[in-house]
Amino acid sequence: MADCTVRGDIVHFIDSPTREDPKRGLVYIPNGLLKIRDGRVIDVAPFDQEVASEETVIDYSGHLIMPGFIDAHVHYVQADVIASYGKQLLDWLNDYTFPLERRYSDPELCRETAQWFLRELWRNGTTTALVWPASFKQSAAAIFESAYGANMRLISGKVMMDRHCPDYLADSARSSYEDSLELIQQWHGKGRLSYAVTPRFAPTSTEEQLNLAGRLMADVPDVYMQTHLAENQDEIRWVKELFPKSRSYLDVYRQFGLLSSRSFFGHCIYLDDEDRKIMSRRNATAVFCPTSNLFLGSGLFDLRQAEQVGLSVALGSDVGGGSSYGMLQTMHGAYSITQLKGFPVFPLQPWHWATLGAAKALNLEDSIGNFEPGKEADFVVIDPKATEVLSRRMASSETLEEKLFALMVLGDDRAIKATYILGVPKHSV
Repeated sequence: MADCTVRGDIVHFIDSPTREDPKRGLVYIPNGLLKIRDGRVIDVAPFDQEVASEETVIDYSGHLIMPGFIDAHVHYVQADVIASYGKQLLDWLNDYTFPLERRYSDPELCRETAQWFLRELWRNGTTTALVWPASFKQSAAAIFESAYGANMRLISGKVMMDRHCPDYLADSARSSYEDSLELIQQWHGKGRLSYAVTPRFAPTSTEEQLNLAGRLMADVPDVYMQTHLAENQDEIRWVKELFPKSRSYLDVYRQFGLLSSRSFFGHCIYLDDEDRKIMSRRNATAVFCPTSNLFLGSGLFDLRQAEQVGLSVALGSDVGGGSSYGMLQTMHGAYSITQLKGFPVFPLQPWHWATLGAAKALNLEDSIGNFEPGKEADFVVIDPKATEVLSRRMASSETLEEKLFALMVLGDDRAIKATYILGVPKHSV
């Protein structure tokens, strides 16, 4: 943790913008100061030469200072299958993902990839993530160990799958429970780490395994749960065959105690109205993974229906199905998909999803997501003129909203000038 004062154009949210009030909660302090002590925010204020002269100021004038991005769904062990050609979900898993994940029985590969993966997140401005390892206990331990060493806020958990997968990846209902419990005892609540009970998706878990996953959530109420839901039509048909007594795919998870305000469901493309209402009532979160949905041809997330029932939405890169680690490109994908559905996001909406919105979904809004005093000082410095195209576009942008929209459409990792965790720089160019 560190002390520092940073100068730049400060942008954050203190409330949720809406279609009716698209600037609600937006705080913009051009030429402002972000003051950090012991890794926490103590103040944000307009630049004052007298105040600044009393302390060392890191000068990012002309750059945006924003809360670090939150990636709510990403697979670190799939780093080497990103951009694998021409498969939809189930074939993609069998042909690319499962053979790669086999390698993560090797603790040394786990450590090397985990460290590389965190550096890549920081290079893209991500400071908090819900991360998927493999089904091997050591793959979860490696990402926890690397994040703990960096003081990073990270949520993860050993993948649970005891059927319909290669034997070399399969655990058992009992071993998955015992391994998860051991990891919870070792890592949950240590530093800034949290555990997520992680059944891969309903088809790869027996009823016994799902029941034990629900028991973990009941026995340790502050753990999270992450899984996949309604991503692909073939997957949904498969779930109906495997769980004929369940009303829907979501209902499978509900029956086993896996649906709560701490549940994060990746994709949620093919939900019916009843499922959306149930998720909303339980305050569960749908994780919108647009670049993955486009790349794998899975389908288009229905934002209109989600908003009508007040469904919590966060953003996920979903690498390796997703095509970029960057939340800027993920925001761009969200715009593209919602445009195709005839109900596009408004300019500030994805920025809120990736910061305060995700923090609220995680029940972490008291710790991260904006620059209110006392919050943990995770932030990103964005260069709005990082490329020739951006620079030219910014010259004709008149409002902050216009600049942010152009950034999420045209920006990539080159726009990330620096990434700080608890006031300590983890990436800088």
